Amino acid sequence: MHEILTLQLGHRANYLATHFWNTQESYFNYDVASEPSLIDHDIHFRPGQGPGGEDTYTPRTLIYDLKGGFGNLRKWGGLYDQGDVAEDLKGIWNGSVVKQQEAPITQSRYQRALDEGLEKVPKLSSQDVRYWSDFAHVFHHPRSIVQINDFELGSTLLPFEKWSNGEELFSNLDKEHDLLDRDIRPWAEECDQMQGIQIFAGADDAWGGFTSRYVESLRDEYGKTSLWFWGLEEAGAQGQNTKQSLRTVNIAQSLQAISTLVSMYIPMALPSILPQYVQLDPNSPWHVSGLLSTALETMTLPSRQKPGSTKRGLLSDLEAALNVNGHQKIADLQCSLIVDPSSQQTRTKSSAGMATDSRIRMLDGQGLVVHEDDMENAKSRLDMDFSSGKPSQTALSLRQWDKANHVFGKVESIRGLPTSQQESDEADKAISRKRRRLASLPNVEKYYHPLPYPLLDSFPEIFANTEGATKAPAIHGSLSTTTRISKRTQGLQNMVSRMVNVADREALSNGLGEIVEAYEEGWDNGSDEDSD
Repeated sequence: MHEILTLQLGHRANYLATHFWNTQESYFNYDVASEPSLIDHDIHFRPGQGPGGEDTYTPRTLIYDLKGGFGNLRKWGGLYDQGDVAEDLKGIWNGSVVKQQEAPITQSRYQRALDEGLEKVPKLSSQDVRYWSDFAHVFHHPRSIVQINDFELGSTLLPFEKWSNGEELFSNLDKEHDLLDRDIRPWAEECDQMQGIQIFAGADDAWGGFTSRYVESLRDEYGKTSLWFWGLEEAGAQGQNTKQSLRTVNIAQSLQAISTLVSMYIPMALPSILPQYVQLDPNSPWHVSGLLSTALETMTLPSRQKPGSTKRGLLSDLEAALNVNGHQKIADLQCSLIVDPSSQQTRTKSSAGMATDSRIRMLDGQGLVVHEDDMENAKSRLDMDFSSGKPSQTALSLRQWDKANHVFGKVESIRGLPTSQQESDEADKAISRKRRRLASLPNVEKYYHPLPYPLLDSFPEIFANTEGATKAPAIHGSLSTTTRISKRTQGLQNMVSRMVNVADREALSNGLGEIVEAYEEGWDNGSDEDSD
């Protein structure tokens, strides 16, 4: 069935994953009279039985978070409610018991309405969303919930920030429990033909160190399995002050350690430049993760399509299109909403004090995405760039930055467009691929899906100023491996060489240097192709 197992490591990752699972749940079609869904739900969900023998269908995921990070989410969930576990312990101890209990976290109005099955639920706001569980739609299997009690969320006495803290935490937990045997193996053994493991985690805090050790164990156990790492970074994390310096070093360590072990490493940060139609609160993890999930869910959509419905792209297929030379495992993520030309807004406004850009992806009269030529198609920049380490805060300099870059491989996922456009593009694809090969141009692999992106009541209202935009917009996303990654990594290498101690400097610098070489144009044959 080509199942995908998900690892959610940390609070920010759980915000992102909650949007992801809400979207997957929205694809279920409960009306037997309507056409079946184009999504293969078995890839991300597993069938099971509750305590009463009722059928259940829960995500194939493991959710790690620190103490205090789960909000009012119950360990057993609504499907596997076991009542008061303390009652089961009576008889083990016959002496007197003094019960100490923290004040319970109150359930949000939104969650209460969902539990009561109300058709109309309260509108969510940033103030309502205190935890990622406050806007979750799906029930999880008890095996999915893994609370880490060694650290507490938001603690100032023992913050979970240093990369080495994460490494040490994994080593201690693995020594005590054998995490792969306890957590991963039961899920993996349920799969008929596991397609891969997708990992959501912070790359700029201690979760990066935790993930690096986790991935090392996963690679030893599942040598040929696709491992995709979506590394979350705070916007503006790289810099010179104390906190920025710590995050910069963490990013460098994550990049150097994790990218060599995974099949694909995708850095994700809030873009420094936002199009006019995106208006969000950069301090709200609910808002930021919502925007990130739009791109992530669109780019992974081909991996869960039913065979024969539209072109299916397994994780291994996407890797083959991106990692063309064998050592290019880091990809840049970009995304745009596609709107009708008549709804384009020409004015540029500032949103939440952040740089904005009035550019918007345009369709021509026949609904085709407009590109100047094949090379510009490969290099074309979408409205939102989620890769970290931007060279500048202006749209003009970013476009100039792109012109000097070479594209090795690119995958585009386009959803919600008319069928006529898909057929037209497919007809031209064979000719385009042949022309690219003869001209030594990068190949662009495209996937289409008729499903638009669903904007649910759990999704923040961050898309604005797009007249005619519906509750299900068309999305154009891309992943690409380019020489930008080499230049960005080299800048990171120069920066951290002044921040780390001498003992760690050489190994870290050499590791980053190897990444730089892997993305230098013509690195594998000594040729210089930067003249196109």
